[in-house]
Order: sequence, then structure tokens, then C-alpha cells
Amino acid sequence: MTEEQVNQTGTSSAPTLDVERFLALLCAKDVDGASDLLAEDVEYVNVGLPAVHGRERVRRLLRATLGRAGAGFEVYTHTISANGPSVLTERTDVLVFRRLRIQFWVCGRFDVHDGQIVLWRDYFSLTSYSAATLRGLLGVVVPAVRAKPPSTA
Repeated sequence: MTEEQVNQTGTSSAPTLDVERFLALLCAKDVDGASDLLAEDVEYVNVGLPAVHGRERVRRLLRATLGRAGAGFEVYTHTISANGPSVLTERTDVLVFRRLRIQFWVCGRFDVHDGQIVLWRDYFSLTSYSAATLRGLLGVVVPAVRAKPPSTA
């Protein structure tokens, strides 16, 4: 990270780095650290599901998901690109609940202003998510069929 990419508070001013940091904090289950990167009036949308408005509501949702014993989150970013303050990601997300592993493709848009995420919008196929859930459930019983982390090649 260059000196120009760091603002006075020590956080990244480059939107892609802010998004990468946000996702890394979620993977580390640091809900408070990740939430601190969200604007007070953030809009979080999983397209096809109701939107969540406001940092505290998103924080509560993340705590409910990641705060459980045995819960986890992994992200494998395949592509990340920015056009000004808008960052697009193509990635594989993994939701972990003890032995259940739900791995599915996601395309995300993050709008970042002054180092804070004001919009977090994820797109994914509910059909693919459902299939990933079924595979995950089967993988609890037959570990050989569990989804493996995607290759980085």
C-alpha cells in the first residue's frame, strides 16, 4: 500500500482495499471491525431478499450469523475491480455452520465514500444457493462430497 492510499486515520482511501479489508474482517469474525467500515446509513442488499438499512442493523445481522459457536465465513475473491467509488467483486462465499459448508458464487457491488461502505449489494442465484445447501447437508453425512475451496489458478 502506498502512502497516497492511506488517509490521515490510517485507513485505506482506495475503495478496493477497503472492500478487501471488510471481507477479511468478516472472515476473521471481527463483526465490530467490519461494521466500523460501514457508513451509518449503509444499505445491504442480497438481491431478491429484503434490504437491511443502517450500520447497527447490519451489525446485528452479522452477529446473528457469525456470532454462533461453530459459525464461520470464507471468501475467495476471483476478480475485483473499481470504477471510482464502486467496487465489483466476483467471488465464492462459504457459510460454515459446524460441519455444514455452503459454498456458492456471488457477484457483489460495494460503493465506498470516504473509506466507508455506503452500499453493499450481493447477487447470487437462489437455485445455486439451494443446491449448495443440499450439497452441504449431504457433506455432513458423507464428507467426501463437501465442496472444496476453489483453486486460485
